[in-house]
Amino acid sequence: MNNKAVFLDRDGTINVEKNYLYKREEFEFLPGALDGMRMLCESGFQLIVITNQSGIARGLYTETDFIKLTEYIKDRCIENGVYLTDTFYCPHYPYSTISKYRKQCNCRKPKTGLFERAIDAYDIDLSHSYAIGDKLRDLSICTKSECKGFLIDDHEEQGTERNVRIVTSLYEAAQIIVCESEKNTLS
Repeated sequence: MNNKAVFLDRDGTINVEKNYLYKREEFEFLPGALDGMRMLCESGFQLIVITNQSGIARGLYTETDFIKLTEYIKDRCIENGVYLTDTFYCPHYPYSTISKYRKQCNCRKPKTGLFERAIDAYDIDLSHSYAIGDKLRDLSICTKSECKGFLIDDHEEQGTERNVRIVTSLYEAAQIIVCESEKNTLS
């Protein structure tokens, strides 16, 4: 198992946080996000987006709306030399008025079901992988594995999370990851 990955949260990590974002005209990459993701790709990391999308369960937008925005993001990334391996999402919310989406699932972060699906699908080696997010729940895989995490500083306390460091942006995390990866390759 040699596949290394960076698990990325979407909203607040890759793009500007806008509550229940689903319209492409409202999508906006965070400064440096594309550059950071490009550096990670060039260093041989698979980029896998792991995102909660309770707006679907809340009836604010549909899975089709989400998929259309996901394709738009993927296309914009490709235009900028960034290749997203895949996007895994949770459409559930335990208090949804839409019965199809109302459930306690194992895929809604901080549970690790989406991570586990990605790990299985792409044969990911967690000892050489990372997670980046703006909430501790985005890094839940780091408490249960050797995966290392970066919390983008939003004044959320780091607490006792294992393998988690605080950074200011996805770009800063990417710089650290690339540097560490190069050191590991040389040793």
